[in-house]
Amino acid sequence: MQGTVLLLAASPMGKGCLVDAASVLPVLAAVPPAVLAGADTANVVELADPLEPQAVLTRLRAAAAAPGPLTVYVAGQLQLDRRQRLPHLALARTTPSTVRYTAFPWHWFREELRLRPAGVTTVLLDLHADAETWEWLRGNALDCGPAVAVYGRVAPPAGRGRRAVAAPSYMKAVATILRSGGRPGPERLHQMATARIAGDGEAGDLVLFAPVTASPPASSRPGPPLSVPPRPGPPLSVPPLPGPPLSVPPLPGPPLSVPPLPAWPEPVLSGAAFPHPSVPAPAGAAPALSAPLVAVPSGATAFLPVPPPLSVAGSVRSRAPGEAPDGDPHADISAAVRSGRHADADALAARWEQAAAAAHGAGSEQALHWAEVRADLAMFAGDAERSCRTWMAVAVARLDAGQPADAPAVEAAVDRAHHQWGRIGSAARARELGPALARLRARVPGRRQGALDHVQEQLRQLQTQG
Repeated sequence: MQGTVLLLAASPMGKGCLVDAASVLPVLAAVPPAVLAGADTANVVELADPLEPQAVLTRLRAAAAAPGPLTVYVAGQLQLDRRQRLPHLALARTTPSTVRYTAFPWHWFREELRLRPAGVTTVLLDLHADAETWEWLRGNALDCGPAVAVYGRVAPPAGRGRRAVAAPSYMKAVATILRSGGRPGPERLHQMATARIAGDGEAGDLVLFAPVTASPPASSRPGPPLSVPPRPGPPLSVPPLPGPPLSVPPLPGPPLSVPPLPAWPEPVLSGAAFPHPSVPAPAGAAPALSAPLVAVPSGATAFLPVPPPLSVAGSVRSRAPGEAPDGDPHADISAAVRSGRHADADALAARWEQAAAAAHGAGSEQALHWAEVRADLAMFAGDAERSCRTWMAVAVARLDAGQPADAPAVEAAVDRAHHQWGRIGSAARARELGPALARLRARVPGRRQGALDHVQEQLRQLQTQG
């Protein structure tokens, strides 16, 4: 069995640096790849002090799309952005005033790893926090999603008068243990590493310990919610935006047939075409960890990442009409996508969406999760129009539920709708959806400058096309 390893060490340059994160990479690189991965063989990707969050995103997405076990080692420091007060992994160019644009948002780890099956993804963390972030951590969890096991530590800010740059001692302890021979399981490895640094005088750390059980995530199961209580009152209705409806009616003609798992472009600024990494994948295979540079097709747009291909195995089980879904269906859905049975995959996801809406309400996180899965499935099937409509409906539902326009889930939904709108092949259908997208963009401008201007410019060009 082949695994994948991502080694990420990042810290700001200059006086804002709290930890010499990159110093651990030579120690980790000395460990055999198979030992790092806990697999027979492994591909290893190393990122040392990356400059751009998109570079980290590209490698993380490719690693998340690979089959087999994935182990991510992260050393660095956490900082909060001043606008949303959300944690970010600081990169080489990050300063306190530029966190939102130069650091890697922590919720991107959850976003990129969310479709991996439980039990095959492990994240080991050695992080340092400034005083502001440390205070945030006292009331918030730092995780990578319900299907991802997380182990490690977050070190508190140094005391007054101590300005020396710290060392990633936990991660160095992990590397030293792995180099000594044998490969303890992640939980045992974590225990051994924390014991070693405790003996060296480390104190006051926030210890991260979040193993994954075999049960499916709460957001994927009908039944009482474990973390998101249902909204009081009647189920939330989702009215469409003014103008063209945001429902997803079936398209006329025969079902669309396209090669499964096409390549998805990376984010671009204001729709400008420039060379960028893509992740091509033939049918039935996972994307490689690197790919040649290609140009963005004319009219293609992407302002945030597109989720990676589903990469779990399984088969679609037949169920009697009206039978409630049971178990974790993500493996079944993935298998249907890989075999080109996109209609089967969407039908299974639709049944889970209906079950979640009946149990928790149409605007609940459980139901919206499955709406997002169906938007992804439309993308994999090559149905950009349906994917765009579904992502817009998700965004409207979140806004109507009171989520702010700059909430990560709202921004992600609008960014993905924008991306899929740029891939609609029919000028007439793109013109139909364009005004609704422009109105949504006016409410949710996102992180990229010029997103609304781009939609308006594309609409003007579409008006001249037949």
